[in-house]
Amino acid sequence: MHDLSLGVVIVTFNSGSEAVDCAESLLAAAAAAGVALRVALVDNASSDDTVDQLRDWAAGRAPYAPPADLPFAPLPLPKPLALVEGDPDLAPDPIAAGDHRIALLHSGVNRGFAGGVNVGLAYLARFPDIGHLWVLNPDSVVPPEALVALAARLGTGVPYALLGGRVAYVRPADMIQIDGGTVNRRTGVTGNLNLGLPDSTTPPPDPAAIDFIMGANMVASRAFYEAVGPMREDYFLYYEEVDWAMRRGDLPLVYCEGFRIYHRAGSAIGSPTLSRIATPFSLYFKHRGRMMFLRRFFPRNAPFGYAFTLAYAARLLVRHRAPAEARAVIAGAFGLAPPAAVRARLGPRAAEIA
Repeated sequence: MHDLSLGVVIVTFNSGSEAVDCAESLLAAAAAAGVALRVALVDNASSDDTVDQLRDWAAGRAPYAPPADLPFAPLPLPKPLALVEGDPDLAPDPIAAGDHRIALLHSGVNRGFAGGVNVGLAYLARFPDIGHLWVLNPDSVVPPEALVALAARLGTGVPYALLGGRVAYVRPADMIQIDGGTVNRRTGVTGNLNLGLPDSTTPPPDPAAIDFIMGANMVASRAFYEAVGPMREDYFLYYEEVDWAMRRGDLPLVYCEGFRIYHRAGSAIGSPTLSRIATPFSLYFKHRGRMMFLRRFFPRNAPFGYAFTLAYAARLLVRHRAPAEARAVIAGAFGLAPPAAVRARLGPRAAEIA
């Protein structure tokens, strides 16, 4: 194996089996590509057995069997895997040549997406050899060819801020979730390039059309991280990666062809899927983040953002007969306290952060 100078952050919250699939596929892909990784698994105070599942997986106490619905079958790695564990101040553990090194970090509280990511980024940044920081969702899986494409692109040494590739759905098969994101400067509404198109026949997007890289599969250069700093944590969920991209200065966003992952969209936090609307939890934080973003970067357009909020809530009521979801949209966008359906999923300390 050769050192790619790549660190990977995977944030977990009540997502043990999915995180195991993600980590196993990632390390199997890295082994196939012949690269060594440093991986920071950050648990955001899971209330279930996520941490135990990760420990058992790394130790080999729970033999790995890939789920039948994956578009490929990761080859199980020899176990046990080298695993260090502790709080976010865990001392960096030296990596032996040709080895992966995995750290299981405990955030102590649900810090939200960006908060968990920042724990992992801060840990990895203490290794001076890390030049690239990859944020990967726990409900995603990485095929071997993704690491081959990423290694080739990073090996060019061309400067960049944030890099992404194609995110395809696990189910339905052969369907794109996103090829890079767009954001409407008037309403703050984000969009997915090539959403719903066939993965097998759709060409890559025009890089100039990309406004941000989706946080489910996003690589940040160390130069960008040191210049801009970590992700803002006050969004809690959603829009953190949009905000990060807007602060990149002259460093470009890059689309890496062939850097494809598969994503079980919406499984972690109740985001919308092709067959259902989002949960109140997801809607509250998405529209809260949308208006925070709009007020931060395009404050003159806030009235358009609020008008969109009311129209969207009305559509939820009329078309979907979803009063709880409509209340969540309005509460989030207008900065009101989380509704009961949202508070039920937040612990007391997480509610203070949110």
